[in-house]
Amino acid sequence: MVTDPRTLADVSEGALLAEIFPLLQGGPRMPVGPGDDAAVLATGPASVVTTDSMVRGLDWLDEWSTPADVATKLLTQNLADVAAMGATPTAVLVSLMADPQVPVEWVLEFARGLGESARLSGPQGVAVAGGDLSSAPPGVLVLSMTAFGDLDGREPVLRSGARPGDVVTVYGTLGRSGAGLAMLLAGADPGSQPPGIRAECIAHHLRPVAPIPEGAHAADAGATSMIDISDGLLRDGHRIAAASGVRLALTTEGLEPHVRSIAGAVGDDALEQVLTGGEEHSLLATFAGEPPRGWWPIGRVEEGDGVTLDGEPQQPRGWDHFSG
Repeated sequence: MVTDPRTLADVSEGALLAEIFPLLQGGPRMPVGPGDDAAVLATGPASVVTTDSMVRGLDWLDEWSTPADVATKLLTQNLADVAAMGATPTAVLVSLMADPQVPVEWVLEFARGLGESARLSGPQGVAVAGGDLSSAPPGVLVLSMTAFGDLDGREPVLRSGARPGDVVTVYGTLGRSGAGLAMLLAGADPGSQPPGIRAECIAHHLRPVAPIPEGAHAADAGATSMIDISDGLLRDGHRIAAASGVRLALTTEGLEPHVRSIAGAVGDDALEQVLTGGEEHSLLATFAGEPPRGWWPIGRVEEGDGVTLDGEPQQPRGWDHFSG
């Protein structure tokens, strides 16, 4: 129900920012927040920075996603990239490029959702340090975020460190976001699902949950390589394999619990979703020895190249921004 009839064309940039800023998260690592030409962040000697964007109609549909859903998804995909480097997220910048006819209410709900999600991201939360507003052509709504992280004195975990003999592991779920998307595309109503795996998969697609603190924990435990599973296990696994010059040998035995967990939502398509489902934002990492608690073994690193499943070569299937 629309309670605010204004569109962006009805308010000035300054007036809109005055309503947005109180909804956002600050923090001890941001001595100067938004409002000046730039914010001031108290970062360590080595920082991590990443950026990601979302486009209405491509990365979300208003029929499925609320503004708060979009805010949570945008934040999660950025923070997961920071975590995959072994860093602790500290702050984000967010930019909005919008058709002036976009309702003010949509923007304020997005800001409120972003502020709430940022506050819940870690013990100290993540500071929202500002960003930018810009008009866009009719129908266009684009959001972009830049995230910063602190390595706290540790070395970053790269994609290029996997070595033969390492254990391939995952922290988090596999296939749930892809399964949720498949159900939405098949006509499932996200607001009328009874409790159960179908509702959980749809919720994970709309508001993915990433194990953000585990990136730094994995780095401390000696992870040799790591990546955020954003484009699917196979595609992101190929990225580690290519960067490290090795083969990731996955097993159906290791993947079976993940397949079983979503079978009630997508049936025989469960294995394919586990292998290729995007926007999961779990962490894929390799360890030279016994993986730490919570990291589930799904295979081994071998001499060679690419990714195999029970010895069969697998193409880098999954999400691609330009070929689908």
